[in-house]
Amino acid sequence: MKISPQEFNVKGMTYTIRSATNKDARNLSKIRLLIDGETENLDREKGEAYIDTPGFEQLIETDTQSSRNLFLVAVVHDKIVGFSRCEGYALRRFAHKVEFGVCILKDYWDYGIGTNLLRTSISWADSNHIKKMTLQVLETNNKAIELYKKHGFEVEGILKNDKLLSDSRYYNTVIMGRFPK
Repeated sequence: MKISPQEFNVKGMTYTIRSATNKDARNLSKIRLLIDGETENLDREKGEAYIDTPGFEQLIETDTQSSRNLFLVAVVHDKIVGFSRCEGYALRRFAHKVEFGVCILKDYWDYGIGTNLLRTSISWADSNHIKKMTLQVLETNNKAIELYKKHGFEVEGILKNDKLLSDSRYYNTVIMGRFPK
């Protein structure tokens, strides 16, 4: 599904949040690889589950055509600096919900990009009668957990010893969900 572009100005930085297009595929492939190497908050290490340009083109096409999917990009001066996706389910028993995920280049943290990607996704979900948004977050990512709670998500469960990080320790994954009010 597509949304209308929105412009934001936070701490002197202006950026646009808009639906991804096929022209973004090449840059998304590069940016995802960079982001995966910048933090351990995500599921992948750099280079794992690599998505090439045709792979992103397919994702964008699928998400644009589906009323249950939303693929957003955050753009600063014509450069994609982050993105988010809401992915719905084809199975009837899960058709009422979407899973949310977000990632942003580290140089662009603290400009409200993640917050505005989340708010835009929530607004889209609510206006499309989606009954539940879910997400998973690393237990040590307190900033993200607080952001999600602030926007109506609640902890639904914990996956114990779910991720093995570079310090050779296991960490829990927090499962969160949001139901429209």
